[in-house]
Amino acid sequence: MAETAPGDLAPRDAALVHIIDDDDAVRDSLALLLDSAGIAVRTYDSATAFLALAPGLAGGCVLTDVRMPDLDGLALQRRLAAAGVTLPVIVMTGHADVPIAVAALKAGALDFLEKPFDDARLIAAVRTALTASRDAQHQAAAAARIASRLASLTPREREVLHLLVAGNPNKTIAYDLGSSPRTVEVHRARVMEKMGARSLAELVRMVIAVTPENPARKPAGG
Repeated sequence: MAETAPGDLAPRDAALVHIIDDDDAVRDSLALLLDSAGIAVRTYDSATAFLALAPGLAGGCVLTDVRMPDLDGLALQRRLAAAGVTLPVIVMTGHADVPIAVAALKAGALDFLEKPFDDARLIAAVRTALTASRDAQHQAAAAARIASRLASLTPREREVLHLLVAGNPNKTIAYDLGSSPRTVEVHRARVMEKMGARSLAELVRMVIAVTPENPARKPAGG
């Protein structure tokens, strides 16, 4: 199977498995196996070749050998993290390299497969990684939508939102803001409408999704 060239890869092809191994026979065998299971693949003969394309990737997963001459699997993980690439990584290892694979897991790899691996086990691991990648993309897209809605709020609406999420009733919010409960009710209704929240609980979940550290500590979006 031919190696991937930069022009061959759509930057947002979200269901690809990126196979990285310096052994031609291993790459071709893995590509054939995954292709037969209906899984799209791209192959690379080195980690360096993959890194040239990695920053433009929005999804998919990485299936990489841990021992390669130019850049090993652990170094690849570090470089991906430094570049902000969060694709799930599965490392392939020989029996003697299991400690390296464990180190890869501690560094954030999703799974490791010991050679020779069972075909079904490999396919299952890849499908799990692709599902994790899709879930992460959906969460990121949802967070981006919430952030956009937060940005649409007026300064006063953000103040009301902050106090609502902190658990304050309308009367307390009105007192804190030097306003009337009726005015707070109007702001609250506008916040709910702009955020697309059907309940206060849903509104709180939205804010937590984009400020998980402590949504009650600071005004959302400000």
